[in-house]
Amino acid sequence: MSVWDDISDTTKEAESLKLRAKFVRAIRDDIKSWSWQKADAVAHLGLTQPRVSVLMHGKISQFRLDASVNIGAKLGVHVEVVRRG
Repeated sequence: MSVWDDISDTTKEAESLKLRAKFVRAIRDDIKSWSWQKADAVAHLGLTQPRVSVLMHGKISQFRLDASVNIGAKLGVHVEVVRRG
């Protein structure tokens, strides 16, 4: 169980939130580890400054899963699918 399970109405929604949170966290960690300023992130990621600000504030609700995947791919962030059961 996670906070995402608690605040989501469906399992599907909870899983989407979990994945988006992981991507956004990894992207933010990379940006911080490289000491990029917002302008650097804008240039490298092809995002607008307001979009980078939203990303850096961890507002995952502002990013669809596919957008998170696309941004992550530019930085080498990938996801692995694990089947339970």
